[in-house]
Amino acid sequence: MTLNAKVLIFFSALMGLLMVLLVAVSLYSFRQFSLYTAERHARSVAESIKVGLTESMVNGTIGKRPEFLERLNGVPGVQGVRVIRGPAVSKQFGPGLAQEATASEKENEVISRGASAFQVEERNGEQVFHAVIPYTASSLGTPNCLQCHQVAHGTVLGAVAIDIPLHEVKRQAVFTVGMVVALVLLTGAISLLLLRRLLRPLVETTRSVSTVVTQAVGGTFSGRIEQRTSDEVGEIAGHLNRLMGFLDEGISTISRRISELMGGFHPQNTGNQLVTATEMVEGLVEAAQFKQAIEEDQSKPEVYQRLARVLNDKYDFHQFSIYEVSSSKNRITPIVVDDEVNAPCRWCDQQILIDASACRVKRTGHAVNAVDFPGICTMFRNDDPTEERTHICLPMTQSGAVGCVVQMVFTPEQGQFAKLLVPFIAVYLREAGPVLEAKRLMEHLRESSLRDAMTGLYNRRFLEEYITTLVATSQRRKSPFAVLMLDLDYFKQVNDTFGHEAGDKVLKTLAEILAKSVRSSDLVVRYGGEEFLIILMDSGAEDALKIAEKIRAKVEETKVQLPGNVLQKTISIGVSEFPDDADTFWQVVKYADVALYQAKEQGRNRVLRFVPAMWQQETGSY
Repeated sequence: MTLNAKVLIFFSALMGLLMVLLVAVSLYSFRQFSLYTAERHARSVAESIKVGLTESMVNGTIGKRPEFLERLNGVPGVQGVRVIRGPAVSKQFGPGLAQEATASEKENEVISRGASAFQVEERNGEQVFHAVIPYTASSLGTPNCLQCHQVAHGTVLGAVAIDIPLHEVKRQAVFTVGMVVALVLLTGAISLLLLRRLLRPLVETTRSVSTVVTQAVGGTFSGRIEQRTSDEVGEIAGHLNRLMGFLDEGISTISRRISELMGGFHPQNTGNQLVTATEMVEGLVEAAQFKQAIEEDQSKPEVYQRLARVLNDKYDFHQFSIYEVSSSKNRITPIVVDDEVNAPCRWCDQQILIDASACRVKRTGHAVNAVDFPGICTMFRNDDPTEERTHICLPMTQSGAVGCVVQMVFTPEQGQFAKLLVPFIAVYLREAGPVLEAKRLMEHLRESSLRDAMTGLYNRRFLEEYITTLVATSQRRKSPFAVLMLDLDYFKQVNDTFGHEAGDKVLKTLAEILAKSVRSSDLVVRYGGEEFLIILMDSGAEDALKIAEKIRAKVEETKVQLPGNVLQKTISIGVSEFPDDADTFWQVVKYADVALYQAKEQGRNRVLRFVPAMWQQETGSY
C-alpha cells in the first residue's frame, strides 16, 4: 500500500470517527437541551396557570377556569394542560371538575411529596414530555394564598400536568445534526483535497526515490528525481540526485579503468554496473594473486600446471591445450593437454609441432575465435565424431613475441559463455607471460652457467649440483653407474703447434663424438681442459668398457680438418664403477682418474678398468 493511500485512509478513518463522535455528542446534547427546554417551558406554563387561577380566585371568576385551561392548550408547544386538586382544596371546595382529580400514581406522588416530576413518554408513536409540577400555599407576597385557602403555609394545593410534544424538537435536532454532518463532510473533503495536494510532492518524491533506489540496487545509477519543492522534500531529492550522479560517475570510471586493465574489454550491458564492476575487480584481484603465486614457483612446469588448474577448476574447461613456442627452433611443444602434463598433441594437427608458423595464433599474434568464425583455423582437429566441438585460442606474449598458446575446446552450445570468459583468462595469460619469460631467462642463465660455452656439454659445476640426486637415484633403484674419465693424448702439442683455434676445434669435435656415443640419459661433462667425464646410467663396468672402447676407436679414426692440415688424435680412458669400487661418488671419480693415469703410463690410446692395485694409499698419489 502506498504512503498516499495510507495517509488518506488514516485521515478518512479519523474523520469518520470524529463524525460519529460528533453526531453522538450532538444528539445527546440536543436531547438534553430539548429536555431542559421542555422543562423550562413546562414550568413557565405551570406558573402562568398558577397566576391565572389565583387571579380568578381573587376576581371571583374561578368558575371559568375550564375556558382558561382550554386556551392554554392552544399555546404552541403545549399538547395538553390539566389541573389537579390536592386533598386540602377538595376538602375546602369540593372535588371540582372531573379532570381535576388525580389520574396516575405519579401525580399522587407529586401532590404528596410536593416535588416536580418529569418523564418522556411514548404516545401513539410519538415522544411526549410529561411534567407534573406542584403548587403550594404561601403566605408570603401578594396575593396571600392563605386568604382564600384554609390551609397551613407550605401545603400542596394541587399540581399542574403539562404534556409537551417532542417530535418538533426531534425534527429540528435531526435537521441540525444533518447540517453539522454535512458541514463536517464538506470540511473533511476539502481537508482531504488540501492534504492530498500537500502530500503529492512527498508521495511522488517517495515513489521516485523508491524507483531510483530499486534501479541502483539493480546496478543502474542513471536514475534521477524531479525536485518539485524547495522544502525538506526538495532537499532530499536534490541530495539523492547528487549522490546518484556521484555513484554513476564513480562506477563508470571504475568500470572504464578496469576495462583498460583488462586489455580494453567491455562487458556486455547486463544492467547491473556494480555487479559487473565487482566481478571484474574480483577477477583482477585473483589474477594478481595468481601472479604472486607463480612468481614464487621454482620452474616453468609449475607455472604451466597452475595455469592449467585455473582453466580446469576456476573456469571449468576440461578440454584445453597449453603450448610452448620456441621461436629459435620454430617449434611448438605441448606442455599440458586436457589437464595432463606432457601429453601428446590432441586438438591440433601434428604439423604445428614441426612448423610453428602453421599455428595461426603463433603466426599472427592474435586470438583465434572459432565460435564467431567457424573454420578460421585449419589446424584444429576433433577426433571425436560423437560430439561437435569448437575452440578459442589465445596468445601469451613474451618479449614482444608469442611465447605460449592456450587453446580452449568446448561444444558450440558453450561458445557464447566461453567468449565471456576470454577477457578474464587473457588477464591470467598477461600476468603469466612476463613470469614465464623471466623463468625462461633464469633457466637459460642457469643452463648457461652449468654448460661449457665452447662444447655445449655440462661443466663441473653442474656435476657438483647434480651428483647428490644421481647417487640417491642409484641407491634407491639399486642400480650401478659407471664413470669414464677421458683425456686427449698430447693435446698440448696441438695448441703449441697449430694454435688455440685448432685446439678448440679438436675439443668441439671430441665433444660431438662423446655426445653421439652415449644415450640421452647418460651425462657427458667437460671436466677441465682436455679432460672429459662420462656417467653411464644403469651400466656396470663391463658395459662401460665396451662403450669406452667404442669411443676410443671413433676418436682414433676421426680426422679433424684444419686450414692446410688434417689432425688425428687419440684418447685415453679410465673406467670405474659405483658402488662396486667405492660407496662415494668422488672416490669413484678418483679411481677412474687413477685408471686414466695408468692408461697414460702404459702408452696412451687405451682403455683401462680400475683395480685396487692401482691405488697407492700409502703415498696418496696416483
